[in-house]
Amino acid sequence: MRVYLPLTLPGLAEAYRAGEVGPAPLTARAVTPGLREWYLSGDEEELEYTALGRAALASLRLVAADRGAPPRRVVLAVDVPDEWVRVDPDRALLVEALGEVTLAEAVPVARWVSAHVDSADAETDLVAAADALPAAEKGDPDARFVVEGATDHELLWYAVQEIPDLDS
Repeated sequence: MRVYLPLTLPGLAEAYRAGEVGPAPLTARAVTPGLREWYLSGDEEELEYTALGRAALASLRLVAADRGAPPRRVVLAVDVPDEWVRVDPDRALLVEALGEVTLAEAVPVARWVSAHVDSADAETDLVAAADALPAAEKGDPDARFVVEGATDHELLWYAVQEIPDLDS
């Protein structure tokens, strides 16, 4: 199963040095039955893109919580066995938890597929989005607009072997 792990640049660098993302349990995003039900139309590729976007929002939350981290969203795509993935049935259809899964195992580098990272030119918008996030999550429409502005920046794709070259 393809799963998307939200991280920060320092978190990604540390995971690479350690040879795994962990320890478990890990909160991630994936194409879940709840996400499929919510996103009524669309093919598998669109659903995967949506799960990636939800992981990018979770990464923004990590950036907002760690102001020492560079203001860039980071999502690590991994392929794991289905039995590692758990969906909380009580949260499956909550809008804020769509696509949320828990991984029961640490994820070794051998299961990593790619990293998706904002470019440096997104940093100003991401700082503003991180600042606006608490108000946006309380429903402030102006703050939501600022947070949604961060999604105007596409995450760049990196092969696993390129991860050591990313700025942290």
